Amino acid sequence: MAGVPEICGACDARFAAVRSALARNFREQDEVGAAVAVTVDGTCVVDLWAGWADEARTRPWQRDTLVDVFSVGKAVATLSLLMLVERGQVGLDTPVASYWPEFAARDKGGITVCMLLSHRAGLPAIRRALPEGAMYDWNLMTAALAAEEPWWEPGERHGYHVNTFGFLVGEIVRRVSGQSIGTFVRREIAEPLAADFHFGIGPEHDTRIADFLFTDELLAREPSQKGEDDAARRLMLGCVYLNPPGVSGPGTVNTREWRAAEMPSTNGHANARAVARIYSALACGGAVDGIRLLRAETIEHAIAEASAGPDVVLGRPSRFGLGFQLTQPERPFGVSPRSFGHFGAGGALGFADPDARLAFAYTMNRAGPRFHNPRVRNLIDAVCAAL
Repeated sequence: MAGVPEICGACDARFAAVRSALARNFREQDEVGAAVAVTVDGTCVVDLWAGWADEARTRPWQRDTLVDVFSVGKAVATLSLLMLVERGQVGLDTPVASYWPEFAARDKGGITVCMLLSHRAGLPAIRRALPEGAMYDWNLMTAALAAEEPWWEPGERHGYHVNTFGFLVGEIVRRVSGQSIGTFVRREIAEPLAADFHFGIGPEHDTRIADFLFTDELLAREPSQKGEDDAARRLMLGCVYLNPPGVSGPGTVNTREWRAAEMPSTNGHANARAVARIYSALACGGAVDGIRLLRAETIEHAIAEASAGPDVVLGRPSRFGLGFQLTQPERPFGVSPRSFGHFGAGGALGFADPDARLAFAYTMNRAGPRFHNPRVRNLIDAVCAAL
């Protein structure tokens, strides 16, 4: 069993169990470096960090340490698009091709923004073999997606768009706002909230970015539902995770090229405090400290169930609103059945519980199992017990 490093930061006495759970993760679950943050009514009640930013355990995890939070960024990309929806610049029931004309190719003219946000567009992968590193070329990736034929009839099924979601959402944001997704998030979300969150981050920050450590648990493929692992699905999954080579992160995640690119599905860099800060606004009806991101009714619409049941890509049940993962019995978020958020590879998580007006975030650099990370579960359970 690993030792327990110093647990740094602050924690309200009511949430002392969260500090204990973080220490237990280091003692019993082989945590390397991690941070956890919780807000209630917009006020930070937990802001803790501990451990190491590298596998050799030579760089201590600091208050401002950033790490790749992978799919946690999908919710931030979603938030960006919903802000444009609320401003009347994008319609949820409007075809994507209205904003991105090239997208209409291969009979995709009927795919709406709502279908895309709810993972029903049928575009989880690109069939045409792309060169290594293609994911760093925004124009190449979005052109390939515009030319792609759906893998299933759009709107009839749902399947998690693992690596394509961010490019799809981000291109609508770019076409409508005239800003890249990274610039939009910085100007419209991160800077107003003073949230240390980035899509695309410069070399001046490298000394405070933790190395992400892949594990065999994360790299292992999830078992498929019985009868679904046919040749067509195997082809799709190969393209989902491996086209272009390196798109899922192994061997690429800690490179300068990866960090510099804007890949909203996979390379948001943040700390737990920043993720909790963003979700604190969503947990409190769309605004925090006088800074409004969305109206409450927009949030309510976005967290209504839009997709649920067997997931064509994951091979297990999943549940989505518009861009947000919704709590489900197999992997619950907060106390409320209306809790919503998004997991990232290996266990990173940000979520809002609108009934408790609570936001939660966990960031770490050692990946856990693909579906159930006991470390984040320990922290969530400790938070829920405090409520």
